[in-house]
Parts: sequence; structure tokens; C-alpha cells
Amino acid sequence: MSSEFATTFVFEALKTAILLAGPVLLAGLIAGLAVSIFQAVTQINEMTLVFIPKMLAVALAVLICFPWMLQLIIDFTTNLFRNIPVYIQ
Repeated sequence: MSSEFATTFVFEALKTAILLAGPVLLAGLIAGLAVSIFQAVTQINEMTLVFIPKMLAVALAVLICFPWMLQLIIDFTTNLFRNIPVYIQ
């Protein structure tokens, strides 16, 4: 196993992880920002107000992006298993 292979493999794994987590984190970020702006405008300082919209946004993002996320992880895993003989050499 060469250092080039290890670098490429780690890069692909990190890229896949970022692509999988990206839509969910982005939805949580947007929901949190919207609630924070709402709290700043209305001067409501309720700490628990942030959690429900964030949970709903994350659940909606997972629901919408799940087929794409599932296909992405299946492609990565299939490629990984298919190339095991190449990785061993």
C-alpha cells in the first residue's frame, strides 16, 4: 500500500462523509439562523425555542435527501468492496 493510495482513499472517504453530512448540517444551520433572527427581532430569549425548528429542518432534509445519500454511500461501499483485491496488492 503506497502513501498515494492511502491519501486518495482518505480523501474519498472524507469527501463522501462531507457530502453525506452537508445537506443535514446546512438545513440545521439555516433553521438555527432563522430562529436566531426571529428571537433577536422579537426579543424572545427562550433557549428551547431553537430545538424544535432545528429538529424539523434536519428531519425534513434527511427525508428529502435520503435517496441521494443512500445511493452515494452504496456507490462508495460498492467501489470499496470491488477494489479490495487492488488494495491488497
